[in-house]
Amino acid sequence: MKKWTCRALVLVLVVGVAPGSLAAQAGRGARPPMPEVVRPADQRVPAPYSYDMVRPIAMADNVWMSELTILEMRDLVRESGYTTALILNGTMESNGPYLTTGKHNHVLKVTGDVIARTLGKTLVAPIVMLDGGDPEATDTPGRLVLSPATLKAVLVDMATSLRSQGFKEIFFLGDSGSNRGMLADVASELSQAWAGEDVLVAHIGEYYNYGDVLRYQNEVLGKVELNKDLDGYHDDYYISSLIMNDSPDHVRLSERKKVNLDHINSLQIDEKEALEIGMKIAQFRADVTATAINRLRAGR
Repeated sequence: MKKWTCRALVLVLVVGVAPGSLAAQAGRGARPPMPEVVRPADQRVPAPYSYDMVRPIAMADNVWMSELTILEMRDLVRESGYTTALILNGTMESNGPYLTTGKHNHVLKVTGDVIARTLGKTLVAPIVMLDGGDPEATDTPGRLVLSPATLKAVLVDMATSLRSQGFKEIFFLGDSGSNRGMLADVASELSQAWAGEDVLVAHIGEYYNYGDVLRYQNEVLGKVELNKDLDGYHDDYYISSLIMNDSPDHVRLSERKKVNLDHINSLQIDEKEALEIGMKIAQFRADVTATAINRLRAGR
């Protein structure tokens, strides 16, 4: 009797509450109607891109391919003649207690921008942040490498992608002594493979000019660093000043100030002064690089 009563009670409750309460719940949970979106005919979805899509906003002032939209890239290359590309190769390495392992990549972020703007009609590919080496033998914290075969394949594929998109000049720049040989070899092989295709590809060895940079810093800028290895670190004033134009945090400047270590090789690092010197050094390197590129162009 009790079982029957319980079952009946449950049935009565379900039947009694279902019509009204379920309708109310449905009303409360119902979504409002979707707004109607009217898109221009040349920007319809689902197609994410068509070569004839109209760019609806102004062009960005940026030379980094990864920071441009597909339409900005298309228009810069097709309409504005930006057919020169830079492929930059850095490293991740041991640099002492202040500089990040990506030291050379931070330098390339600064110099790459200045070089592209100095050359004009030039865009910069994403930085290849690793150099070649033996991955099994990298026990230094933060030291990451690619096997030489892998690095070569990455560089070749990047250059080939750029050629496929209409770039007519592709220049390799390395900011570390460890990757210059690889860049030169890749550029030479591609130059031979693409012979007759009206594509200039080359490694610009003149970019790696740190000896001249030190003389320029000492003799022209007056920031004399007679012994750049005085502190015994893989660090010096001109590197720090360049990096700081990417971010002072990459040289841990604020932390160093707190413990009176905001100096390198006996030179005090004043933030405003270092930023200004760093940009002058970046322009110095850009001018040297542009001169070398223009010499190559003239000799074609």
